[in-house]
Amino acid sequence: MIRSLVLGLLLLSPLALADAPVRTDPPRQAAIASANAYATDAGLEVLAKGGNAFDAAIAVSATLGLVEPESSGLGGGGFLLLHTAKDGRDVFVDARERAPLAATRDMFLDAQGNANRKLSVDGALAAGIPGTPAALQHLASRYGRLPLSQSLAPAIRLAREGWKFGPKNAAMLGYRRDSIAGNAAAATLFLRKGAVPAQGTLMRNEDYARTLELIARQGADGFYRGAYAKRLVAGVRKAGGIWSERDLAEYRVVEREPIRIRHRGFEIVTAPPPSSGGVALATILNVLDGYDYAKLGRVARSHVVVESMRRAYRDRAIYLGDPDFVQVPVPLLTGKDYAAGLRAGINTERATPSDMLPGVTVPPSRPDTTHFSIIDAEGNLAAVTQTVNLPYGNSLVVPGTGFLLNNEMDDFSVKPGVPNAFGLVGEDANAIAPGKRPLSSMTPTFLLGGDRVAVLGTPGGSRIVTMVLLGLFELMDGKGAQATADAPRFHHQYLPDQLSAEPEAFSAAEVAALKARGHDVAIGDRSWGNMQVVLWNRATGEVEAGTDGRWKGVGKGSSTDESAIYR
Repeated sequence: MIRSLVLGLLLLSPLALADAPVRTDPPRQAAIASANAYATDAGLEVLAKGGNAFDAAIAVSATLGLVEPESSGLGGGGFLLLHTAKDGRDVFVDARERAPLAATRDMFLDAQGNANRKLSVDGALAAGIPGTPAALQHLASRYGRLPLSQSLAPAIRLAREGWKFGPKNAAMLGYRRDSIAGNAAAATLFLRKGAVPAQGTLMRNEDYARTLELIARQGADGFYRGAYAKRLVAGVRKAGGIWSERDLAEYRVVEREPIRIRHRGFEIVTAPPPSSGGVALATILNVLDGYDYAKLGRVARSHVVVESMRRAYRDRAIYLGDPDFVQVPVPLLTGKDYAAGLRAGINTERATPSDMLPGVTVPPSRPDTTHFSIIDAEGNLAAVTQTVNLPYGNSLVVPGTGFLLNNEMDDFSVKPGVPNAFGLVGEDANAIAPGKRPLSSMTPTFLLGGDRVAVLGTPGGSRIVTMVLLGLFELMDGKGAQATADAPRFHHQYLPDQLSAEPEAFSAAEVAALKARGHDVAIGDRSWGNMQVVLWNRATGEVEAGTDGRWKGVGKGSSTDESAIYR
């Protein structure tokens, strides 16, 4: 069950707009919203020990990696958007995976130059160098108050005592069972006699507990250097991978400046490259600045939003990549003048075919990630999105480690114009290179304006950016946290040239009207994402936490309800 523990909220005065009401008192309570009650319980335990939001984030992250291995873990990476109350600083921590130093531009192409997608999804070659263990130490040493041993203690204990296998675990494992079964160590951890465990099965993971204990004693060096690193490298290379001890020893997280956007009187603080999220949000919102879209009818509004999405995702495919390797024209792409040029090409009555937008040579499966948001009583904020990419990563566990490796190499453009697992295409900016970080859609975000302070984020692969966008619309329109988390979703990503939507996103009449404007509308048979929203009304002091009802009934924790107020 999604667990949302409301303990309070904060004022982010450095983010505040000049005309926003000011509240000088620090928050008296704290708030945690995560995708799993076990994880929220772990964060609460660490706060009760005297930890701050960043210590709690360590606990939540490590616990999610245990109880939702389909979504994230020590073998993956993520992005952390932080606000430190004592100095009013906002920082984006990039813990994205890196390509091994032996990686090559064409490593997933066959002799004929065709992309071999299986190699970039399943098995050892698909794995980038993990960033999550380094992120845990970075949080503890630079921002936290407690030693890692205390922040990791709830996850270590749970790994040994056991947790209940849930509906989400089972649903995602059903899609990857055959791949998991092909790796003996992974099958031992996650399958029972070769089958998906029954819901409610008590799961334990002693190897995971020992790995966390090693990190607690030695920090990130215990993972990235020495005997443990040798074990990881030997296991990956035995399975056909190309990792080296140097790859692990050289991994570092990178602190970057967040992207800031002004729109409709609100300030949005969000993710910079190698996330595509902030640039895409800025492009879309800047294009929409030219329309009074909030007053348009549902069809007209959706049309201009989709046309803005189409253009932002086209730019994603051409320009965006790891800023440490390629020159990403962020000021241009997030500028008002550039948006005006894009807007000039939009016909407000007719869809623009994507093949009329030049730039990409054109010759999905179920994504899974997780997001959580934490605010403590001092006013610190952590918005964290973390992942192993596809459900259960690359289906490979190195014996004795207790966690799956990622398949983030598939997030590179393995060949210009060839889509990845999420249907996203790319060009040379996101090409594979040694030590490079693949482009990501993860978009942890803050919104502030007037009497509203909100924190939001979601999993969902290529749809993350548009889900966060639609969530921002709901919040800017005055909707509450739960309404924002539950709002219907639609999406366009340039290629394939299709407007996809959840089952309840549009009425039959609206679908017909959108088709009449030239949109290829595809109504799916399932929902998307798992959004977590925390909202504070500074005028009334009211606090709300919205947890996505799409996964209602999954992730039930040890003893708590899905939503509670701590006093």
